[in-house]
Amino acid sequence: MKAEKIVDEIKKRAMKLESADDLDAIVQAIGDADFVLLGEASHGTSEFYTLRAELSKRLIVEKGFSFIAVEGDWPSCYTLNRYIKQYEDSAVKVREALRDFNRWPTWMWANNEVMNYAEWLYDYNKNKTDGRKVGFYGIDVYSLWESMDEILSHLKKTGSPEMEAAQKAFDCFDPYKRDPQTYGVSAAFLSESCEEEVVKLLTDLQAKRQLSKGEDESALSDELNALVAVNAERYYRSMVQGGPDSWNVRDRHMVEALNRIKAFYGPDAKAIVWEHNTHIGDARATDMEADGMVNVGQLLREQYGDNRVYVVGFGTHRGTVIAADQWGGEMQAMMVPEAQSGSWEDVLHKAGAYDKILLFDHDLEPFQVPIGHRAIGVVYNPRRERGNYVPSVIARRYDAFVYVDESKALAPLRQEILHY
Repeated sequence: MKAEKIVDEIKKRAMKLESADDLDAIVQAIGDADFVLLGEASHGTSEFYTLRAELSKRLIVEKGFSFIAVEGDWPSCYTLNRYIKQYEDSAVKVREALRDFNRWPTWMWANNEVMNYAEWLYDYNKNKTDGRKVGFYGIDVYSLWESMDEILSHLKKTGSPEMEAAQKAFDCFDPYKRDPQTYGVSAAFLSESCEEEVVKLLTDLQAKRQLSKGEDESALSDELNALVAVNAERYYRSMVQGGPDSWNVRDRHMVEALNRIKAFYGPDAKAIVWEHNTHIGDARATDMEADGMVNVGQLLREQYGDNRVYVVGFGTHRGTVIAADQWGGEMQAMMVPEAQSGSWEDVLHKAGAYDKILLFDHDLEPFQVPIGHRAIGVVYNPRRERGNYVPSVIARRYDAFVYVDESKALAPLRQEILHY
């Protein structure tokens, strides 16, 4: 009966999504929010990227949003940022700017959908002054060595006095041969941590940016790379010990990075965030809370208040997706089977086999019961679907939901796609 009631409510409330113009309802509902979090149920679905891009265009043009922050590495995303802002010595073509997305899973950002959106951002920024150009940044925590490389390269090029602290931090990590697991074991169990070195480096670079009066984006880049080094060190150290700590380090890092970028753009800056539903959908509305886990959506709502943070989830009933069958494996175009009976995606399909939008802005009672909600990672096996459903109170997890009945895999720029 629970599922039947939800189906009936969806039929009453759903708005058809047939073109980009139908996104008006979400744009209007966002109101004056400072943060708009746009999710995805997988990292390999074309429609999630294209719909987020369309929403982001509207938010930039109509509501003056300042930058996009994504679940990606700072160094590679900063290369793309330099391109779309037309910095001197930046990439000449968008494909060249996307070459830095060379760490697995490459398809997350090196794909046709991101390339097309980057071209739009490039054109949008053409006639804007430097302070008004929209930025594109990676706020994830994985790029420890790449971030250290970027810091050393820039400080050496500029003859910076912070070079000594940077070299000391780099030398501390050097014996681990860029293997995060080796470092994590040594730091967690053998007391061979580089924490002191990277914290000292971050402190020095923070002070340097403050002296620059916050106007130099290269100083921001050095500081954010140092922040990655600090929190990546903590992440890899906690990862080998198990438990929720590594997840929490990662999501707290993403929020800290967001706050620093927002501060760089000024007190009136507004941010768009592209991340998986598991990061942007409030963790308190899922079983993550019982496991001691927090996420970006929860932390931003707690820091800024619900009225300043608008969260949009995305999902699909069936289709295809880019993923791999093991960590670091070959990317493949895999089938996404029909959603399990009684799941959120299943009731959306039963309410009508069409793309739709739901807003959770009144009479939320029908959507206040926990229901299984599918999450597909970069590692996926469609034959073992049962563990991919996260119990969620949908109306508490999101402010709105975008549903694609039958989705297709995104189009990576590199490597031949294997078909499952």
